[in-house]
Amino acid sequence: MDIQSIKNRFGIIGNSPALNFALQVAGQVANTDLTVLITGESGVGKEAFSQIIHALSNRKHNPFIAVNCGAIPEGTIDSELFGHEKGSFTGAVDSRKGYFETVNGGTIFLDEIGEMPLGTQARLLRVLETGEFIRVGSSKVQKTDVRVIAATNKDLLEFTQNGRFREDLYYRLSTVPIRVPALRDRKEDIPLLFRRFAVDFAEKYKSTPIQLDDEAKDVLINYGWPGNIRELKNIAEQMSVLASDKQVTAQEMRRFLPDRDVSNRLPVLVNASGGSGTNGHEFANEREILYKLFFDMKKDVTELKKMFVEILQNPGMAQNQAILNELKNSKEIMAPSIMPATPAVSTAQPVMLHHDDNTIHHHEEVEDSLNIMDMEKDLIMKALKKHKGKRKDAATDLGISERTLYRKLKEYDIKE
Repeated sequence: MDIQSIKNRFGIIGNSPALNFALQVAGQVANTDLTVLITGESGVGKEAFSQIIHALSNRKHNPFIAVNCGAIPEGTIDSELFGHEKGSFTGAVDSRKGYFETVNGGTIFLDEIGEMPLGTQARLLRVLETGEFIRVGSSKVQKTDVRVIAATNKDLLEFTQNGRFREDLYYRLSTVPIRVPALRDRKEDIPLLFRRFAVDFAEKYKSTPIQLDDEAKDVLINYGWPGNIRELKNIAEQMSVLASDKQVTAQEMRRFLPDRDVSNRLPVLVNASGGSGTNGHEFANEREILYKLFFDMKKDVTELKKMFVEILQNPGMAQNQAILNELKNSKEIMAPSIMPATPAVSTAQPVMLHHDDNTIHHHEEVEDSLNIMDMEKDLIMKALKKHKGKRKDAATDLGISERTLYRKLKEYDIKE
């Protein structure tokens, strides 16, 4: 069957080369029993390709079943696919046939195959290689004649490298790979698909089909469509019901599209010239951007410290006086002191500036010990004094146990 006949029979809309090639491969492989792996993003219509292959095959009069591997819990997927015997696990009150047994002679479509557990992958590999399987809780080997079509929106080859998917199963499944193109890769098909959906929903809701002007079509075509055909269909249905005018403009079209195209989610640093990046450098990921932002923040804080120190050292300068006048409304300004490069036992406390009308008092540097042991001893003595020597109350106030307080009293040789 030629490509156009397949499109007419199964309602496939579009003329992009990538779509035509995928349909051609599907038509050629349909009459064989080869295993097919369909890849593509979510929403591109991978299940439709599996139905095309089955309908054009010699198994078309036999059962077809689609199984979403990602929707079945790991503990029950073996039972669902291969069946189980009575009493094989809690809740197995009766024997049950699995899909590979009930669909014998037909086709099974395993969607989201990348989500299948490793143990189940080993069972599936045996079915593909020998046509044999064993029910859960049984030792009897059974035969089945089922054609397997698998689909995924993941990179299975990458999964094999990090141990999430069996390499032997990957090569067994991908005997014939079919890549379904994303909607953004077949831009010429977007207006055709939208028009088809608009007509269908107009019939469904008994209304006039919506139409797009040229600018609205440009907006439609240039949107990234991360949800592919499924998203396009949803937008067409929303507009068919909610559009204020059946002749849709670009402005009206943007109202129904998400604010951001998810194909470009990374933030961009903009320099003074309006370009992205810094000095022509484009950031590869969010981590590099964050590093750059933190580096710039640190540099700004350092500059701010230098500015305050300069103001404090030269308060009489006209420029510095103007800055201080701007800060008149605040009652206290904290300016962190610049720490010396060499280690010291003590250091200056933060500088305090007090405003009183138009007068700025000179600052003072107070030397004080920052030794932790001295500070702890001082706190204990203050707590004991506050509670008049009562250890229990003092310990509670300090947030320690009475036993710890007793030990500290002996350690610091504090006389009560």
